[in-house]
Amino acid sequence: MVKVIPLDTPQAPVATKARILDAAETLFMEHGFEATSLRLITAAAGVNLAAVNYHFGSKEELFQAVLTRRLDPMNQARLALLDRYQAQDASTPIACERILAALFIPALTLARDPARGGTNFLRLLGRAYADPAPFIRQFLSAQYAAMIARFKDAFAQALPHLPRKELSWRLHFIMGALSYTLAGTDALKIIAELNPVETDNDEVLLRRLAPFLLAGLTAPLPELSEVSREFDNALG
Repeated sequence: MVKVIPLDTPQAPVATKARILDAAETLFMEHGFEATSLRLITAAAGVNLAAVNYHFGSKEELFQAVLTRRLDPMNQARLALLDRYQAQDASTPIACERILAALFIPALTLARDPARGGTNFLRLLGRAYADPAPFIRQFLSAQYAAMIARFKDAFAQALPHLPRKELSWRLHFIMGALSYTLAGTDALKIIAELNPVETDNDEVLLRRLAPFLLAGLTAPLPELSEVSREFDNALG
């Protein structure tokens, strides 16, 4: 739960802005964008509506600021790790396993650091990724564009037999599976049934997800006509 700070507590503008972001991050994670009102956020942050308007302008802009605060450093860390792997042996393409590691390790680092949002932010990101609101989809697309382009190039070098369009689909599925896995509670329930000690361990989730994604990435190019026939037969 978000700690409520009294309205009359003196705070510097920077602290006020951070408090609003912290409260909004928790509430957006718990309730989603639509169900979280500015009234809820101001009450949890201990500020008035004027403070939110001054620092962010609108609920949409506040939501974007919540995501940007964590997304920008995480994506920069992903690109830095990819650069490091590429520099280690510039003569050969990076293996898919290492490219996936460059995607996963910064997410795990964030998940283990409550000061950077921890698992709450990753679950908020998962909710945002699945949110139907057009402005959220457009915003995430823009925020991920540079990072996705770099990783797409790395995967293209590792998987030269895949057409660019097929690679785009597979990378889209990777990001969706990663976001959903970190956002949802279904996987945590499965882990709790298998090993109660690891109920809230995001590293376990990603270690189980990585081989699944690797198999999808490196699968033979599908013959879409055959796939279509199979679906037609299944549908009668």
